[in-house]
Order: sequence, then C-alpha cells, then structure tokens
Amino acid sequence: MNIDPSALRSRFALLATLTGAALVFPVSAWATGELPTANAQLATVQQERSYDGIVEAERRSTVSAQVSARIEEVPFDVDDYVERGDIIVQFRDRPVAAELKQAEAAEQEARARLAEARGNHGRIQQLFQQDRVSKADMDRTTADLQSAEARVKAAEGALIAARESFENTVVRAPFSGIVVERHVEVGEMATVGAPLMTGLSLEHLRVAVDVPQSDIGALRADGEAWIDLPQGGSLPAESIRVFPYADPSTHTFRARLRLAEGQHGIYPGMWVKVRFLTGEEQALLVPQTAVVQRSELTAVYVVDDDGTPRLRQVRLGRQQADGRVAILAGLDDGELVVTDPEAARILLTSGNG
Repeated sequence: MNIDPSALRSRFALLATLTGAALVFPVSAWATGELPTANAQLATVQQERSYDGIVEAERRSTVSAQVSARIEEVPFDVDDYVERGDIIVQFRDRPVAAELKQAEAAEQEARARLAEARGNHGRIQQLFQQDRVSKADMDRTTADLQSAEARVKAAEGALIAARESFENTVVRAPFSGIVVERHVEVGEMATVGAPLMTGLSLEHLRVAVDVPQSDIGALRADGEAWIDLPQGGSLPAESIRVFPYADPSTHTFRARLRLAEGQHGIYPGMWVKVRFLTGEEQALLVPQTAVVQRSELTAVYVVDDDGTPRLRQVRLGRQQADGRVAILAGLDDGELVVTDPEAARILLTSGNG
C-alpha cells in the first residue's frame, strides 16, 4: 500500500497536538524513498599531481620618457584601466613643435634648391654637349646638383627626427591594462629614460610553478595541466613551457603555464593550485550534482544504514568529462550519496521540525 509522506506527517502532527506530546520521528520514515541517489564507484582515471603556482602578468612594462620636457598632464592613476593607445602622459610640446616647424621649412627650402640645381644642370649639360661651355663649368654644375640632393636627404632626416621628438611629447599605453605604479606628477621635469608609469594586462596571465624532477618527464610527455580558480572550477592551460634546466639547490624545473585570454578572477602575485597529469590511477567518483559547497565546506549527503541522509565533509579531486568528480577523502567505495543535496536539506529540516 502506498502512503503519501506528507499525509503521514500531517497525521503525526495532529496526534501530537491532541495529546500534547512532542513527537520525534526519523527522516528515513518518509525521506529517503523520495531522494535520488547514486553509489560512489571506483574507476580508472588519469593520475595527477598538485603543486603551488604563482600568477604572473605576461604583459608588464614601465614606459619611460623619450624627451626632456616638463610634464603637463597625467590623466591616469594607480588602479585605472587604460586602453591601448590612450594618452597616459602629456609633455610640454611648444619648444619641440617649434623645432618641427623649422625642420619642415628647412626641408622645403632644400627641395626648392634642388629644383633650381636640376634646372641649371640641365641647361649647362645642353650647352656642354654643344661645346659652348667648358668641362669645368659642367663639373661645377654637377657638384651643385649633388650637393642639393644631399641637402634634401639631410633635411628629410632632420624632419623625421623632429617629428619623432614631437610624437614623444605624448606617451601612449602600449597595451590595454591596469596602472600599477605612477612615477611622476604634473609639473615635474622629466629627463630621457626617466620612468613614467608601470602597467600590466589582467587579460594576459600565466602561472609559474616549480615541478620536482621526478614528475618532469610526465609533464613533458603529456603536456596537460589545470589551474584551480579561487572561486571554484578549473581552467586548462593553453600552453606549457618547461625550462631546460633544473635549479641546482631545489632540483626542480620551472614551468610556465599560459592561460586563455580574458578575465578569470585571479591577479598577478596570487597563489593558485596547479594540477598536472602524470599517468593513470584508481579514483572514487560521484556525480558532480551530489557535491555541496557552503562557504569553506565541501560535502555530500551520505545515506546511513538506517536510511537517513547525513552531511559528510569530503575532499574533491578533478572533475571528469562525464560529469563525475573524484573524491580524495571522506567516502568509501559503494556508499550511497544523494544527488539532489537541496532536497535532502529540505527533508532533513522538515523531518527535524
């Protein structure tokens, strides 16, 4: 005969009200038959090793002054986000602008002199072919033309340098990122080579980790790794670069793991867990849906021998491609876990009430 658990509970509650007695009844009387469950099972999975790594910025640079000039504007400060090409420092440009105009005028004058020299050279050359002028006159006109051509080249070079100096009065961000250090203030006199601002990109990160020599062979062969994120989940490394030598004091190899471009909730200087594949091993697996995450607690609901679900803390391993997750500690093979933790919590709360 099928009995509705909610109706059964209502009858118990009514009986308690009529008799004035406090009734305590086990959750298993109606709860466990309603909950979806699954057995923890041993299976062959890929073996992994876990190490501590430190997050680094792939793109970090300090821009320096290329001109000696007074600083007129610094639009950004520490923790500001800048796009690539944004002006981050503006120098006083009037003296350099004047030099640029002089260089432009000198270049125009040199071109005019060249045009004049070419005209004279053409006329003298015709007369020389007619034996109406001497060879000395022809040589002198040719030298004047060559000198005019050389002056144009010199003027063009000076103009390029003047334009470069003028462009250096505006310092632009070499890439998009965050300002982490500001070295100058408005009104200061900067000299060539003086640092102006330091920035890094939070969208181009890598993780540096030291791997023992016993595991470096497997890392070089398989080349697979994951980074555990602080907010949960993991991120596969896009590429792995292993240094070709070991540290003589620690006998470890430095490896750099490049992350996919984008924001991942981690920042340069943070410690993260890095996991490498090193072979195959037996692991205890449960469905990912059975795992409960409550603040710092990671647990599953395990059905006791009397049929009552109990919350038990566990330590997780890597999530598998089939939707199951490895349990490193806290469970035994064959134990029954609840795959709907929220339903178990509600039934436990109502059963104890």
